[in-house]
Amino acid sequence: MNDPAFLDVTLLAVPLYLLAIMIELVAVRYWHRKGEFETRDALTSLLMGTGNVVAGLLLGFVSVTALLWVWQFRFFDLGLHWWVFIAAFIFDDLRYYWYHRIAHRVRWVWAEHVNHHSSQHYNLTTALRQSWTGQITGMFILQVPLVLLGFHPAVIAFVYGFNLIYQFWIHTEAIGKMWKPIELIFNTPSHHRVHHATNPRYLDANFAGTLIIWDRLFGTFVEELPEDMPRYGIVRNIGTFNPVRVAFHEWAGMMKDVFAPGLSLRQRLMYMAAPPGWSHDGSRKTSEDLKADYVRLNPDEAGKPGLPEHSS
Repeated sequence: MNDPAFLDVTLLAVPLYLLAIMIELVAVRYWHRKGEFETRDALTSLLMGTGNVVAGLLLGFVSVTALLWVWQFRFFDLGLHWWVFIAAFIFDDLRYYWYHRIAHRVRWVWAEHVNHHSSQHYNLTTALRQSWTGQITGMFILQVPLVLLGFHPAVIAFVYGFNLIYQFWIHTEAIGKMWKPIELIFNTPSHHRVHHATNPRYLDANFAGTLIIWDRLFGTFVEELPEDMPRYGIVRNIGTFNPVRVAFHEWAGMMKDVFAPGLSLRQRLMYMAAPPGWSHDGSRKTSEDLKADYVRLNPDEAGKPGLPEHSS
């Protein structure tokens, strides 16, 4: 099969993104829907989105070239049948779940993903706060099994574009909980608010892209609770609207830790491979530590979704 070429649906959706942002802004400001906009924060998110597009144009060849090279070793060639696109979407959504889970558990990948969580507001502009450095983490390796199974890299890129478009609309507080069957199967604003929250029970939960069934299946689902409404941002907020700092602050912090004097080789590697918050001397806190601290202070919460059975 000749290499197919498909439109970049995410770029085609940009006008719809901007229109939806304006509608949400009107709904929040004048229709009294829940939500909050801060001009500097929204501009930072828009600049991050622009930088993400530029980075993709400059560095996208890295993953494309690698996956096209892998294509020659495929076990099957599934072609371009309609069912192939549906299957590719489902398998790539599962792939995204694991990428997203790894991004929260391995600091090397968190360094490129953390900027998406850096806003302390949660609105549609937050969806556009995307990474400039995703190409350098090497996480496209998770797409290799799909290519070997016979999904052409262009097909994978095409369906992933629809996955990203789906994820745009769930970045809002203006929509509450939805019809139960939808909440059961799909990622929704309620589910994704949990993912962006810094409340201890919500840390490292709801990694889904489109289908929340992956979180339910793999034990990472936590429901949004009215008595513990999400607080947004990151555990240690960076306090800046400078998009360059937003994009690179965690890379800089990680490299500072890796090259600190007096560390063993293992400790240096752990500063890249361990979860965010890990430190060689135990002076910082991981998400597990924060959850344990919360249970220690609130023992009645022990064992509830997202929280450990005990504080130790």
